[in-house]
Amino acid sequence: MAMDEAILRAVAAGRVLPTLRLYAWEPPCLSLGRAQKLSDVDLDALRGAGFDLVRRSTGGKAILHIDELTYSVVAPQEEPRVTGNIVESYRRLSAGLVRGLERLGVPNLTADRRAANQRLEGPVCFEVSSDYEITVGGRKLVGSAQMRSQGVVLQHGALPLYGDITRICVLLTARPDPAQVRARATTVEEALGEAVTWNEASDALAAGFAGALNLCLESGTLTDEERAWAEELRAEKHATERWTRQV
Repeated sequence: MAMDEAILRAVAAGRVLPTLRLYAWEPPCLSLGRAQKLSDVDLDALRGAGFDLVRRSTGGKAILHIDELTYSVVAPQEEPRVTGNIVESYRRLSAGLVRGLERLGVPNLTADRRAANQRLEGPVCFEVSSDYEITVGGRKLVGSAQMRSQGVVLQHGALPLYGDITRICVLLTARPDPAQVRARATTVEEALGEAVTWNEASDALAAGFAGALNLCLESGTLTDEERAWAEELRAEKHATERWTRQV
């Protein structure tokens, strides 16, 4: 999370180009939305599973980052692909995600519609779809969230590749119904009927963003300045009890 925010700072300062980042988590981690209550988490169960806990700078509900691909897009607000309000930019960026998932062969994708039943309350991100989020047969496949700061848009999201989508339930004090979560969410493996590796998924999403959004992507790593900012943000914010337990 500190790295995503460091990239935002670098883009805002004009030090780097708009950035698509594809990554994974080690060890697995539960992330809370910025305003989500810490009391939603069963901390004993989380520790017993050996998982970390972080709080995102974006909103939304809890996500268990395990067996997944996570993406982030960071670009100035005036960049045509993210300009406009949150819903408008979600819609454009969803086109890149859809194109990538189509390259993997995922069938029955839907993203170009307003979501129903958004008033459903619960601690799990993948229980409820938002406007223009991606579903397969009515079940959520990608959970995304967005923030805007310093004239820059940061959108990041999680794509579960395989495994039990209901593993998060035992980590939350509300003990969400696994059958309900399974009915509303899915993984790439379940949608395809076969496993996909992280490398296969990352290649497909990169190509999908490039094709759908007319981008020429250049591979790279964080700059030394971004790494320094990420360490500063980790030490002073994202790894602190003050930030993680604030709500």
